Amino acid sequence: MIGKQIRLERIINRNTGRTVIVPMDHGVTLGPIDGLRNFRDTVSQISKGGADAIIIHKGIIDKGHRGKGKDIGLIMHLSASTALGPDPNAKSLVGTVEEAIKHGADAVSIHVNIGAENEAQMLADFGRVSGLCLEWGMPLIAMVYARGKKVKDEYGLDVVGHCARLGAELGADLVKVPYTGSPQTFEKVVSGCPVPVVIAGGPKMDSDIDILNMVEGATKAGGAGASIGRNAFQHVSPEKITRAICQVVHRGISVKQALEILKEGD
Repeated sequence: MIGKQIRLERIINRNTGRTVIVPMDHGVTLGPIDGLRNFRDTVSQISKGGADAIIIHKGIIDKGHRGKGKDIGLIMHLSASTALGPDPNAKSLVGTVEEAIKHGADAVSIHVNIGAENEAQMLADFGRVSGLCLEWGMPLIAMVYARGKKVKDEYGLDVVGHCARLGAELGADLVKVPYTGSPQTFEKVVSGCPVPVVIAGGPKMDSDIDILNMVEGATKAGGAGASIGRNAFQHVSPEKITRAICQVVHRGISVKQALEILKEGD
């Protein structure tokens, strides 16, 4: 498994055992939204801020990743759906592990919505990708959410705990789930999952302190870091908010100290 271990160290800080990932795969789901129009510049700002890795789709890799500036880990996303489709929760595979290797990716990621109409297909895809990742020594990040008619609260402890455990059970090396709202509840999610767990950033927030409080709470609960998308690349300063998040995750600074980073240069 040495190949997988080497690649994991490109997306997870070997000293802290934690990671800050910025997913930027939203162009498939939502189109060229703010923050992703000048893709190369945004990636450069995110990397300057110290993020460990970004998540992007295969067709955009050569349009911005490692194009200039500081290097950053590359996670190729394999799942897709659009907001205009009949069921945006129904994710389909649009890439392969072998393609990711050819693109020089350090890891791959998939998205599964348990409770969705096509849950069975997404789980089957998860199993197939997991097997290929094992064969090729490729790290697998699983984004697992609960979305469907039976889901009353996708942020509830039992539901999020189920999502995290499912990711581990099917072979993910790192699982991304929603934050449950408090360190006390998220600690139970982490304790029930035998692989590292990171929080999703969720919808765009209005307040920097809300973002940082969420990251601090998840980290204190034993989480392995954060995977923050829109709240990073759509920020007025992607570089500064990424740096602030990284300092909370990797150095354990307080939210108050992190807010001071955002004031630097003002």
